[in-house]
Amino acid sequence: MASSLVLIFSLVLTALESFGTQQVEARAFFVFGDSLVDNGNNNYLLTQARADAYPYGIDYPTGRPTGRFSNGYNIPDFISQALGSESTLPYLSPELTGQRLLVGANFASAGIGILNDTGIQFVNIIRMYRQFEYFQEYQQRVSALIGSEQTERLVNGALILVTVGGNDFVNNYYLVPYSARSRQYSLPDYVEYLISEFRNLLLRLYDLGGRRVLVTGTGPLGCVPAELATRSSNGQCSAELQRAAGLFNPQLNQMLSGLNSELGADIFIAANTHQSASDFVTNPQSYGFTTSKIACCGQGPYNGLGLCTGLSNLCPNRDLYAFWDSFHPSEKANRYIVQNILSGTTEYMNPMNLSTILALDSRT
Repeated sequence: MASSLVLIFSLVLTALESFGTQQVEARAFFVFGDSLVDNGNNNYLLTQARADAYPYGIDYPTGRPTGRFSNGYNIPDFISQALGSESTLPYLSPELTGQRLLVGANFASAGIGILNDTGIQFVNIIRMYRQFEYFQEYQQRVSALIGSEQTERLVNGALILVTVGGNDFVNNYYLVPYSARSRQYSLPDYVEYLISEFRNLLLRLYDLGGRRVLVTGTGPLGCVPAELATRSSNGQCSAELQRAAGLFNPQLNQMLSGLNSELGADIFIAANTHQSASDFVTNPQSYGFTTSKIACCGQGPYNGLGLCTGLSNLCPNRDLYAFWDSFHPSEKANRYIVQNILSGTTEYMNPMNLSTILALDSRT
């Protein structure tokens, strides 16, 4: 049974690779969020939250670190391939000029959350409000190139990815015992507050022109190697962090459905990345991994302590590991997550998957 599942998974990966080579009408792509989708903005900031040194990027085509928190490609890269486009550049990159602006831009910054006080230990990071300010600045720059009317059309027709929320738990509420937020809110009340603030952010994004917005939930927060190393005595996922994800994700879906009803269109698409990650976390062998507990790069129990550096333990075959470092999926795991974004059932994508969106939008 396991071998047949591995074969099916391999066929799915092949299909995803070929999808990216098909002739698809290119559309702009914008990315907002945290380290799961940051592709190098933090390289330009004085912050500890950077992935700019070996062995990050070891499996990227250049073999060099890019600022992605991955051994290779991350989630936005695979979505860009599905769009038939080159990967979006970090907004802070000096290479993002001229025609390259029309491909879109990545505004994400490792360490940030929904709340402005999330990730304060990283000091210089681009919080969500600032990412949106950069998006406004981007639109002004593009207007100077192609005019305001064409810019509005480009933005309205773009695909947008928003990945944020996990840090509001691991780098805020649960960062230290008796954190300020945990003293202020019970967990259910904190989740309710996060959802309310996230709703405000998404409405702001709508005001800025976003009309097709993929919104990911949190992954299985208690199962990442960092949490196994610090919160687990027997290799089981942290029950408290799993409870947090279990409260957050359903309320996020409900909020997105409510926004769509209010706006009268399917603007916001819920991507159940929690389920995608749970698939390979609970049954790694079925997806071609040997482990979902031990990170490829790191040190300490489960390679889950500290940063991935040139001095860390490093696995020889990254494709056998579901997690690249203590928090982030490997390139192969990212590919699986995007495969579900592209063609997943309503268990993974609500109200529709990305392939359906691309087909519908190509007719309008």
